[in-house]
Amino acid sequence: MKKLVIVFCAAAVLASCKVEKEKSGELPDVDVDMDVDADAGSLPEFDVDWAEVNVGTTTKMVKVPKIVVVMEEEEVEVPVIDVDMPGDKMERTLMVEAEVSGNEHAIDIQEIRANNNKLYVISTIEEMETSLGDKTLRIQDQVELNAPDLDVKHIIVGTKADRVFNNNYTYVSNMGDVDAMTENAKVIYKK
Repeated sequence: MKKLVIVFCAAAVLASCKVEKEKSGELPDVDVDMDVDADAGSLPEFDVDWAEVNVGTTTKMVKVPKIVVVMEEEEVEVPVIDVDMPGDKMERTLMVEAEVSGNEHAIDIQEIRANNNKLYVISTIEEMETSLGDKTLRIQDQVELNAPDLDVKHIIVGTKADRVFNNNYTYVSNMGDVDAMTENAKVIYKK
């Protein structure tokens, strides 16, 4: 069996290259008398050209797996806040979103504060333990509000993920920073 493998390997090596004989060999010339006089002779010379290998790239259509996140409508309970203030009330959705990577995160609207003609929507963002791998995910929370049309400022307590999408909101490290930013604002919703 070993001899068959060796013969097969030798045949494969010889078949994969081009061999050209450049010079014939000759046997040693020996004159036998009492004195031994010998001419060294020479081995044949061969020029061996191995296969030429070129490495590059090309563009081809191939099937690759894709993960698609489908947003489906589902009936869930959403907090509804009814605010009695001067002016015409309107129903609106206050939604906070963040784009995260690395690990899953949770975002929750904790409070809404009002001051003059401004609403402060205060949320928290927390990193969870489950890894997202190399994926990016958008997370959100929302409440329904019946109140006059007021300017809305979102403040998120927690670490801002390094994504351009997250530049829409103000991020702070703790609730003390929120208190300084919303001085004299009245809490109208607390989770």
